[in-house]
Amino acid sequence: MERQLDAYCEHLRSERQVSPHTLSAYRRDLDKVLGWCNKQNIGSWQALDIQRLRSLIARLHAQGQSSRSLARLLSAVRGLYHYLNREGLCDHDPATGLAPPKGERRLPKTLDTDRALQLLEGAVEDDFLARRDQAILELFYSSGLRLSELTGLNLDQLDLADGMVQVLGKGSKTRLLPVGKKAREALEQWLPLRALTNPADDAVFVSQQGRRLGPRAIQVRVKLAGERELGQNLHPHMLRHSFASHLLESSQDLRSVQELLGHSDIKTTQIYTHLDFQHLAAVYDSAHPRAKRMKGDDS
Repeated sequence: MERQLDAYCEHLRSERQVSPHTLSAYRRDLDKVLGWCNKQNIGSWQALDIQRLRSLIARLHAQGQSSRSLARLLSAVRGLYHYLNREGLCDHDPATGLAPPKGERRLPKTLDTDRALQLLEGAVEDDFLARRDQAILELFYSSGLRLSELTGLNLDQLDLADGMVQVLGKGSKTRLLPVGKKAREALEQWLPLRALTNPADDAVFVSQQGRRLGPRAIQVRVKLAGERELGQNLHPHMLRHSFASHLLESSQDLRSVQELLGHSDIKTTQIYTHLDFQHLAAVYDSAHPRAKRMKGDDS
């Protein structure tokens, strides 16, 4: 079995030309499977069946392996068996139909409403960087843009008179989003300063040299704003998450929030219903006269 595994790894290195990092990760995962087979007295890859592989996955999960790590291991097994089947060394794939145990989905971090207002309603200096950064923050929070959507934004996609912005999202899908009053005002104060740089293209957000701001530059400016105004780490997606959470909390209209975020699957949007419930639960715990007693009652 180890000889065939060596041959597969050589195939990945020489023919598939995978990176050393990827090859090392595949080898580690497949060595786990090989070690399991040796302990179970499984003498060939042909003899490893779905039941035994499922037992290995369950054992690794119980030992603390994450769902993501187990998914990678199963991917490595499928790759190995694809090779073995192609070489006529095996006639099945025990990983077919197997999926890793579902891990707990981590809820996105958001700002509560008061913290969002604290971030956005501070005094803004009347200079290039301050006006630009304020417009970036307001647009993120007002319209729920992704970082890539904001960096790719051009002037002809903005309609400040009607308070709309058209963005190009994932899968090259466009969507039309409202721009709130505060974000429109911030953009109107920023755009005349932008024009003074003689911009290289139609990018809405540019550097002092007139070049389009890239993702990293915007991440840095958002982070600085979070440290300055809130004393915490802040990133663009946290503003998008806050937009979605606050909108859903107020409207309870999951389908509309899905459309505004540009999610193709409503299951992606449903994570914000968990955030909304957490908020309601916190209100209950702090306000209900019997909540604290009930929370500590183990009977």
